[in-house]
Amino acid sequence: MAAASASSDMFDEIVMAEDRFHGEGYQEGYAEGSHAGVVEGRRYGSLHGAKIGSEIGCYLGFALTWQCLLQKCTDEKNSKKIRALDSLIGMIQKFPYEDPTYDKLQEDLGKIRGKFKQVCSMLNIQSDFRIGTERSSLTF
Repeated sequence: MAAASASSDMFDEIVMAEDRFHGEGYQEGYAEGSHAGVVEGRRYGSLHGAKIGSEIGCYLGFALTWQCLLQKCTDEKNSKKIRALDSLIGMIQKFPYEDPTYDKLQEDLGKIRGKFKQVCSMLNIQSDFRIGTERSSLTF
């Protein structure tokens, strides 16, 4: 009777091998896919974050430069431009650089882009910085 029990266990192992290997393969594939997803996500996040940081930095440098240039002029037209520049600088300074989970990141970035275009319009400057040829330009 013990021999019959041992042979049925051996047959059960053979019959159930497909299910066992399927489960083990699934677990290994899931672990490998999770790791690859984290690596790819980190790479994508770093690249996208660097682009946003570069864009925001460009806007800030632009605004600070024009703010310094316009401080010497005190007429009404320039005071409106300076207020718009101050608003842009304030929006940039409040932007949450350190919080990648910020819910309104894209919304705030859109507002900054809109304010930048408004300031460029007030200063009579093209917001895409095209200089001379189509190849030498800075666009976001």
